[in-house]
Amino acid sequence: MAHSAMAGSGWGTTEGDDPLQTAVWRLRSRGCWADAAALLEPVTADTALQRTALLVERCLYTEQGWAEAEDALRTAEALAHSDDERGAAACERGQLAYAATVHQTRDRADEARSALGRAAALIAPGAKGRALLDFRRGLLAENLTGSPQAARAAYRRAHAGATAHADQLLLSFTWRHLAGLALREGELTEARHGFAESLRIREELGYLVGTAPALASLADAESEPEASRLREEARRLYRLLGGVPTWLARQLAPPAADAATA
Repeated sequence: MAHSAMAGSGWGTTEGDDPLQTAVWRLRSRGCWADAAALLEPVTADTALQRTALLVERCLYTEQGWAEAEDALRTAEALAHSDDERGAAACERGQLAYAATVHQTRDRADEARSALGRAAALIAPGAKGRALLDFRRGLLAENLTGSPQAARAAYRRAHAGATAHADQLLLSFTWRHLAGLALREGELTEARHGFAESLRIREELGYLVGTAPALASLADAESEPEASRLREEARRLYRLLGGVPTWLARQLAPPAADAATA
């Protein structure tokens, strides 16, 4: 299973000139999700949902913090009143259940499908949250259902939605996952282009915690010596961030280490 499935929340980066959102983004982009969440008081549906998204992303990248994410999610669900808010909460529930399943913490695949289906009934076509929902449905199709064709269709819908709403971070994920499917089919030129676009966007946004995975993915589509250079840079960032994301360790393990642990 490709753990390139570690997706972001899809909401914006600095949200204009809002000092709070700028601080939240800077912490999030460096893998300090708990610190970022602590800046948000879950007194409205919007802040509760954003706090939930941060803590769900922490689960995806660190395989820790499940109870805190569940608590935040329940609060967000309680505060959600509009269809968009209820849909966004359902989308986060689906993502948390998906994360638990891919990390083999607990099999919650049925819950993930049900929650994302509920979100699809609540979030209007063309709404900003629809792109993130389509992306997450693509993750389920690719990594839980094993249906790359359905995954590609969902990723393309997400890519179009992210483009329409100028969601650069989500675009970095759709580029990367479409490239991953191309790589599996031996379409190296298409894969390199998608991985390079994903890396470019993340570097421009300063999304440091997502840069090492982007480097490693591009390395998989490159030839030597460029592939080794990219992997070494990914290892440097991975160590800098204290071994986050956890799932990247297997992809970055040197061949000697693989043989020793086989």
